[in-house]
Amino acid sequence: MATPTSTRSRRRGHDPESVLSIAVGVFNERGYDGTSMEDLARALGVTKSAIYYHVPGKEQLLARALDRALDGLFELATDERAATGPAIDRLEWVVRQSVRLLIDRLPYVTLLLRVRGNSPTEQAALERRQEFDVFVGGLVREAADQGGIRPDVDPALLTRLLFGTVNSIAEWYRTAPGASAEDLADALVKMAFGGLRR
Repeated sequence: MATPTSTRSRRRGHDPESVLSIAVGVFNERGYDGTSMEDLARALGVTKSAIYYHVPGKEQLLARALDRALDGLFELATDERAATGPAIDRLEWVVRQSVRLLIDRLPYVTLLLRVRGNSPTEQAALERRQEFDVFVGGLVREAADQGGIRPDVDPALLTRLLFGTVNSIAEWYRTAPGASAEDLADALVKMAFGGLRR
C-alpha cells in the first residue's frame, strides 16, 4: 500500500513546459477545436482552474505551440548557411535542417501542419508559414537561375514537391531504431537532389 509520501513523490507537478507539451499531445489527438479546457485538465490530472496558473487560456497554448514550430523554421531561414554559397547547396541545407527540425519538434510541427485558419492565432501562424514558403520558393528560383537545378523541372512545382515530402514525414514518422533524423534527411536529399542537380 502506498504511503502519502510515496504517492506525493510520484505525482508530478507541472510547469509551463510540461503543460504545453501535454496540451499539444491532446490538440493533435482530438483536434484543437475539439479540445476543451476540461479535456486538457483531465490529461494534466489537474483542475481547470490550475491550468490558468500557467496560461491565460487554450488559445495562448496554441500560440505558444505554433511559435515553437515556426520559430525553428525562421531560425534556419536566417542562418548564415542559408544565405551564403551556391543556391543549390543552400537549398539542400535548408531541406536537411527542415527534416531535422520536424523530427526534433514533431508534435509542434504536426499541429502547425493541421492549422486551418479558424482563429486569429491560426491565421497569424499561416501567415508566418507563408513567409517561410516564400523564402524557400525564392531559394529554389535562385538555384534554377544559377543553373544548379535541371532546366526541365518547374521551380514552383519543385518547391511544393520538396516540402510536401518533408511535411508528409509528420504523418507517418515515429521514433524507431534505424530511423533517425539524420537517416531521413540523408535519404530525402539523396532521392531528391540526386535527380535534381544539373
